[in-house]
Amino acid sequence: MAVSSAQHGIGSGKEAAQGGASDAPRPIPPGGGRWLRPALSVAVLIALWALISWLVADPFRAPGPAEVLPRLVEGLSSGKMTADLIATLRRVVLSFALAMGIGMAVGLALGLSPRLDRWLDPWLTVALNVPALVVVVLCYLWIGLNETAAVIAVALNKIPTVAVLLREGVRVLDPGLRDMGRVFRMSPMARLRHIILPQLSPQIFAAARTGLSLIWKIVLVVEFLGRPDGIGFRIHLDFQMFDIAGVLANALAFVAVMLAIEWGVLAPLARRAARWRPA
Repeated sequence: MAVSSAQHGIGSGKEAAQGGASDAPRPIPPGGGRWLRPALSVAVLIALWALISWLVADPFRAPGPAEVLPRLVEGLSSGKMTADLIATLRRVVLSFALAMGIGMAVGLALGLSPRLDRWLDPWLTVALNVPALVVVVLCYLWIGLNETAAVIAVALNKIPTVAVLLREGVRVLDPGLRDMGRVFRMSPMARLRHIILPQLSPQIFAAARTGLSLIWKIVLVVEFLGRPDGIGFRIHLDFQMFDIAGVLANALAFVAVMLAIEWGVLAPLARRAARWRPA
């Protein structure tokens, strides 16, 4: 009798477990499901843009998708935008690599050394609050109107932000994992690779995502002020002609490139780097 009751209890437990498992939310399947929501979100944004343009009822001052998207398609299909896209993307990649490399090194150093952080924190605060336009103009005046000045100016505007994010991440590292590394006598490089950097992955990818969006905007300012090519230069020409549809078409071309990098590169890398964390 007791065995029968126990078996009934076990069966009920299994059914409850199965029922709970069936009621649990299922993960989003890879592939189409992952891309559906972003695509729908972009479609809603375009519809909202079209609605606002229709309400304003002035295609010259507020062109909608019907005026801008054909310009974008024509520029890409004819190759007119290709050279400028490549020039801007090259500056973005170089500035991004420079800013992330130096910013991460500075942030790790400040986070791991409280004494150094106390000395350099005022410098970091000043760097964070210097206007980007001032940095760009000074680099052009000091270095010249060339590619070196353009890349350095953009990187200097992003390095402090990366450093702050990494410094704050180092401050909240798990002390238990740090002590484990010392107990097992791991080398500094091994602790950095296997203990510190995995815990800093959220801060690293936050810096990468915000940095990429900030860098390409500053690159456009750099090109607007002193480069003979790039999307920013084309926007400058459209501005002189009061061509708002042209400004939007050139901007959307590079926005599309940045969305492709975000969805196709940064987001998958962020998910991969966070696999070790508990769900």
